Amino acid sequence: MTTSCVRCSTPASTMMTFDYEAKTVWLVELKRDPAAPHGYPMCVDHADRLSPPLGWTLTDRRNVTRLFAPVEVA
Repeated sequence: MTTSCVRCSTPASTMMTFDYEAKTVWLVELKRDPAAPHGYPMCVDHADRLSPPLGWTLTDRRNVTRLFAPVEVA
C-alpha cells in the first residue's frame, strides 16, 4: 500500500512532522520514519514548497538531490 500526499493524493515520499511548543517543522524521508507522530505525508512537490509559519524553524532532513541545486561561483 502506498501512502498518499495529504494535499494532492499523489504518492508521498516525505513526512512533515512538527512540535508546536518548539515552533519547529521537520521534513523527513517517508521510508525512514513512516509512522511519525503528528506527521503528514507529502509528495516531493508540496514538501519542496513548504514554508513554515512566521517565527517557526524548518529543518529538512531528507537526502534528496535537488534538480536545480544552487551552484557556488568562484
